[in-house]
Amino acid sequence: MSQTALDDDELFGEAASEMRSDVESSLEAGWEALPDAEAIWETDAENSLGVLNGLKTALEIGDAEEHLRDAKKWFTMGKRAEAFEDAADLEEELAALEETIVEIEEAGEAAGELASTIPALKSSLEDAGGE
Repeated sequence: MSQTALDDDELFGEAASEMRSDVESSLEAGWEALPDAEAIWETDAENSLGVLNGLKTALEIGDAEEHLRDAKKWFTMGKRAEAFEDAADLEEELAALEETIVEIEEAGEAAGELASTIPALKSSLEDAGGE
């Protein structure tokens, strides 16, 4: 192997490119793991409890959080090594994915909490109405 093939700057540039690619791949996988918009919008349920349970299930983030973690790991390493010429786009997309995951998790928790109150509320209303 020639001396030029082992040039530190060239190797560092190659590693930086691979790191950026790893971050971009993890971000893409994270977005793809999120629920489909139609899955949280459409419903086949016959009652409110079914709607809420279906929504709670549809709002599961799957592996999105793990992909985000991988992207953040490689991004942090690349940033600390000053391997990225311009990392603003990656930083923005990381923040957007993280914010979207948090929103989905919060919506899922809200749907779950509401779903857990519906049976007791129905029972109370039936008791109050004499049904």
